[in-house]
Amino acid sequence: MHLIIDGFGKNTIKLQDENYIYELLDSYPAKIGMNKISGPIVFKYSGTKPEDWGISGLVFIAESHIGLHTFVERNFINIDVFSCKDFDVQQVINDLKEKFELARMRSCIVRRNWEPSELQECPELSEINSI
Repeated sequence: MHLIIDGFGKNTIKLQDENYIYELLDSYPAKIGMNKISGPIVFKYSGTKPEDWGISGLVFIAESHIGLHTFVERNFINIDVFSCKDFDVQQVINDLKEKFELARMRSCIVRRNWEPSELQECPELSEINSI
C-alpha cells in the first residue's frame, strides 16, 4: 500500500526544521506498527530555482519506507508512506495533517499487491514471481 499526501502547511518553521523532521521520521514508524531498519536520512536541499529549497527526509522500514520533501517558500510538502503491510490510512492522514499543520491537502492510495489471477494477465510478472 502506498499512501501519497500532498499538502500546504500553515507552519513554515516545521517545514524547514531538520530536527523536527528527523524526530518525526525516527519515531513515527513504531506508532503505525512498522519496523524501522535504519535511522532517518534528513538534509536541506536547494533546487535550480532559489525558492525551491526545502528539506528531504527518508526512513527505511522493514515494510518499505516513509519519505517526505518540503518546499518551504511554497508552504508545500509531499509525503509517501509505502508499505507491504496494511496500516490505518485515515490515522496516518490525520496524524501527518496535524504534525505539519496542513491547511489544504489531498491524498491517494496506490495498492501495490497483485492477485495471482492478475499475474496471469501479465506473463512478465508471472515469470518474475516464479523466480
